[in-house]
Amino acid sequence: MKILDDVKLDYSDVLIRPKRSILTSRKEVNLERTFYFRNHKDWTGVPIAAANMDTIGTIEMARELSKHNMLTCLSKHIESWETDKDFYDRNMAVTFGMGQADEERLLSAAGKMTTSEWMGHKDFICIDVANGYSQRFVDYIKNIRDNWPEKIIIAGNVVTAEMTEALYLAGADIVKVGIGPGSVCTTRKVAGVGYPQLSAVIECADAAHGLGGYIMADGGCVSPGDVSKAFGAGADFVMLGGMLAGHDECAGDIVTDEQGTSHKVFYGMSSTTAMEKHSGGVATYRASEGKTVKVPYRGPVCDTIQQILGGVRSACTYTGARVIKQLPKCTTFVRCNRQLNTVFGDS
Repeated sequence: MKILDDVKLDYSDVLIRPKRSILTSRKEVNLERTFYFRNHKDWTGVPIAAANMDTIGTIEMARELSKHNMLTCLSKHIESWETDKDFYDRNMAVTFGMGQADEERLLSAAGKMTTSEWMGHKDFICIDVANGYSQRFVDYIKNIRDNWPEKIIIAGNVVTAEMTEALYLAGADIVKVGIGPGSVCTTRKVAGVGYPQLSAVIECADAAHGLGGYIMADGGCVSPGDVSKAFGAGADFVMLGGMLAGHDECAGDIVTDEQGTSHKVFYGMSSTTAMEKHSGGVATYRASEGKTVKVPYRGPVCDTIQQILGGVRSACTYTGARVIKQLPKCTTFVRCNRQLNTVFGDS
């Protein structure tokens, strides 16, 4: 047993300190960034991604976010990407897990196309598991890189520098960072495992950038200010789930309760709901590590996107960052001992 007693922080523990700036308007801030990957491919866009969850990573969400040049990691349970012409859009990532069915689906998809078709069909592959710490996962990423050297590989999740380095060296281009911070993730309560998200982003970004890689902060953002803090901490991409829930573009029907309140269902991918839907229930050797919640219906996602992008632009003007890549260099965090809003939209 070992105890690390140095302070670790979540987004709610800090604020970004303002500083003098020569920017006169949020319009001067450019949120697009160009990334260069080891396979000599590049991608230019706003580096905010919809999470690869059933209700969030939908085709409809991808179409809407693509209008803003944002990225969507599609749910791994969407199978129409092989034939749908929309999936040639460079702002969509196809997601796979590490199970036998995922591997068979990945190999089957490749087998249905010629090498040139498969290589050009989709730039991004997201390999998503809850626990990115197994050697099997590292070996799996290496195998993906060996078989598809032209792909941009997103892999995770981890929360420490050493595993960020291990996944990058195994072949990942973007390492997903976050265990337990999501609004419908209960891993911290059920397993007692996790890491405060702001500190995880800072430490993993430092490790990735030292090797020429990138990270994607996944989870913990409940307001546009948290997105700004993630970028300020060094995240190259920020992945959102709960902040995009409850919209028209999310999967699921709009349900109205007896009080006349409309909502949509949002659930974690390790929840009982997800496992009953895709695996026939919770296996006897495991516990549910996610929950199912009712999110108030929020209409089209475009207004929420505007709030998020506007908030990040505002943070840039407060710190003097003309482009989003400069935000970490312009950010000074101030520790605070008051809880900020815990629900996006609270005042």
